[in-house]
Amino acid sequence: MVTHLEKPTKPVVVTHLDKPTKPVVVLVHGFAAEGLLTYQFQVGALTKKYSVYVPDLLFFGNSITDKPDRSPALQAEYLVKGVEQCILVGFSYGGMLAFKMAELYPHMVEAMVVSGSILAMTDSVSVESLNRLGFSSSAELLLPNSVNDLKALLSISAHKKLWFPDRLYKDYLEVMFANKKERAELLQGLIISNKDTTIPSFPQRIHLLWGEEDHIFKQEFAHNMKQQLGENTTFESIEKAGHLVHLERPFVYNKCLRRFLASLLDE
Repeated sequence: MVTHLEKPTKPVVVTHLDKPTKPVVVLVHGFAAEGLLTYQFQVGALTKKYSVYVPDLLFFGNSITDKPDRSPALQAEYLVKGVEQCILVGFSYGGMLAFKMAELYPHMVEAMVVSGSILAMTDSVSVESLNRLGFSSSAELLLPNSVNDLKALLSISAHKKLWFPDRLYKDYLEVMFANKKERAELLQGLIISNKDTTIPSFPQRIHLLWGEEDHIFKQEFAHNMKQQLGENTTFESIEKAGHLVHLERPFVYNKCLRRFLASLLDE
């Protein structure tokens, strides 16, 4: 379901796919990596029973647009292209987009699994989180400019300390952090005023699947969301995992994910 948009001087090009024969699961990535890298351990675990779509969001991979809009609604608009009905799995930034897609296109979204995310990035949550983590802006945290910056991001995101040679960090910076200007605008486009915040009424089942040691969006956020979203929402925690729960403990994460997906098929 990857929607690749050509350079601004050319018209939008959409890849059309054959109608899937299995339930569709769309994996929506976060801000620090593209789709396939984010969900490298999930794709193979799901493809036997599901048609798995792993799109690159706008300004990730080869996806760009000439539209000036940088809101989650624009990302949601392109996520729905090529899909009739689907189950969304969203991580971090991708979780916020999953909520927006479900709000704007409820007839397309059957259910959601969300990890390390929130309904919307309010100005108060943004300020509190950045102060707690010791960063002056979301761009400073999520758009590293150096190996040390990237190491700092990973140390906050992971439960256990990760070690890679500096050469790998440098390659990652070069490959994964293109379109920095536009991505900084995406981060700015996320933030909404507290007074403009509303809690949508989601008809879909929602499963919050969290790393117990998530320091970016602590479990407190998940518990608050569960209360706000009501009886259709469930919560599950995975111990010894941080924000990157799907990468740190993929076997446990995949087991929880498959169990929730199977429960949808049984309904």
